[in-house]
Amino acid sequence: MPRPARPALLLAGLLAAAGTAHFVAPRRFDATIPRALPGSPRAWTQASGVAELALAAGLAFPGTRRASARATALFFAAVFPANVKMAYDWRDRSTAARTVAYARLPLQIPLILWARNATRDED
Repeated sequence: MPRPARPALLLAGLLAAAGTAHFVAPRRFDATIPRALPGSPRAWTQASGVAELALAAGLAFPGTRRASARATALFFAAVFPANVKMAYDWRDRSTAARTVAYARLPLQIPLILWARNATRDED
């Protein structure tokens, strides 16, 4: 694989795995959906899984890679408020659950940067 495509394809793999997990084990994702969102948590879990799979597919193909990388960065930024809400909602849960919820918050920054820079070397 040419070096320039590697960051985008690795990100595509991460998104494909995460998107698939939304359908294989949806209950753990349902629990992270903020209660303030309309509709059922399962619908949001499935919608985010579809979005992750679509972004992964876009990153996999050179013709859609640049636009998909930008959309992926926006997706990671868009889910950040949900991660903040989850951390707040989980403040009374076990130490392990709180650790997971709080660890997700700073993780969004490198994910956004990875997506933003995934196609930088392809110019």
